[in-house]
Amino acid sequence: MNTKYIDLIDQTYHFPQDEFYLEGDSLFFHDIDLMELVEQYGAPLKFTYLPKISDNIRRAKRWFNRAIKKHDYKGTYNYSYCTKSSHFKHVLNEALKNNIHIETSSAFDINIVENLKLEGKISNETFVICNGFKRDEYIENIGRLINGGHENCIPIIDNYEELGLLSGVIEKDFKIGIRIASEEEPKFEFYTSRLGIGYKNIVPFYEEQVKNNEKVELKMLHFFINTGIRDNAYYWNELVKCLKVYTRLKKVCPTLDSLNIGGGFPIKNSLAFEYDYSYMVDEIVNQINITCGTEGVPVPHIFTEFGSFTVGESGGAIYEVLYQKQQNDREKWNMINSSFITTLPDTWAINKRFIMLAVNRWNDEYERVLLGGLTCDSDDYYNSEQHVNAIYLPKFRKDRPLYIGFFNTGAYQESIGGFGGLQHCLIPSPKHILIDKDKEGNIHTELFSEQQTSKQLLSILGYDD
Repeated sequence: MNTKYIDLIDQTYHFPQDEFYLEGDSLFFHDIDLMELVEQYGAPLKFTYLPKISDNIRRAKRWFNRAIKKHDYKGTYNYSYCTKSSHFKHVLNEALKNNIHIETSSAFDINIVENLKLEGKISNETFVICNGFKRDEYIENIGRLINGGHENCIPIIDNYEELGLLSGVIEKDFKIGIRIASEEEPKFEFYTSRLGIGYKNIVPFYEEQVKNNEKVELKMLHFFINTGIRDNAYYWNELVKCLKVYTRLKKVCPTLDSLNIGGGFPIKNSLAFEYDYSYMVDEIVNQINITCGTEGVPVPHIFTEFGSFTVGESGGAIYEVLYQKQQNDREKWNMINSSFITTLPDTWAINKRFIMLAVNRWNDEYERVLLGGLTCDSDDYYNSEQHVNAIYLPKFRKDRPLYIGFFNTGAYQESIGGFGGLQHCLIPSPKHILIDKDKEGNIHTELFSEQQTSKQLLSILGYDD
């Protein structure tokens, strides 16, 4: 009878996989010895494996360039990084090694852009695509960037007042885009996105506010849906509607030459994850090519704004199982030495699924468990609803520590969890490790931040007087 944890994984999934393999009974992730990481830094810890960021950017560029060549597509492909997924400097520094562009969503993003320009990480040739609802400081910061010579800063108009506000602070001619307010999936709570301008109003908006404005040049139409890029009827229907708007707008607006299809590539959330990225890219390029050909307009340059896809698969978290509580005849709770609410907030906020595996003891017998966090909050848990199916881990033993890892957690978790700030029940943020690989393939680690201290939290609360 196969009762070991390794047997369970082997008979449930294809294993090993590209990023996961075993040496002995310990898990390796992208050639990183995770137990060695634990022994050096302790747990809980978070880590960012920087090379994965560049790897995913290069993958996307290959898919689009291959499709462009296959379909004899006359436009270019431009990869942009959606900074709200992770604003950390080490993330931007790695991403910008790959000749990409930036998408921003709020006022302080522009301050980051200016910092990167001062350090020579980006130039005036870099596209800075400014999304989001813009008021006051965001408008002023965009104006400062463009007035300073960054002509490839393209604010995306989100509502009818923004163009006038931008014109009031920008001293020279400038480029803009317009965001389409896409229709949401039928099961959504509302019909139309709060972001952007409705499909039917795009051309009238151009005719009324842009066409005769000698200061403004419309360059980009922006399209994005919350469910992301999926091979289903809803996505293809919305893309076709977007392309119809683009071709109608192009016929009356000669300066329009770019289509931004937003982000939305999914990331691996299970060892059983399957997604045909290459097919999706090929079909998107094909649909744009066909529609523009049918309507007799030149094809646009394609922009994407991948956030989670860029940085998500670079991140991970490792916890130790401290204790096991048998609460009834069926439920065993493994208590981790941290909190899901504070360190992986998407697990409880939106039932986000991450890959979860034991880090050690793969040759031990397994058992079915629930995972609980340290806060005194009933929502601080991770169970089968988030994990696709029941959670099995090597059997808890007081004399043999058990470590578990959550993988592909690199997008949004630090921002939503409030990195460096106040944490629920004053559970400290864990230490964070940066991991890189040199040209010879050697792994290097660096401590980015220590675990939060009581002094830091008490200072936030005003107890440092």
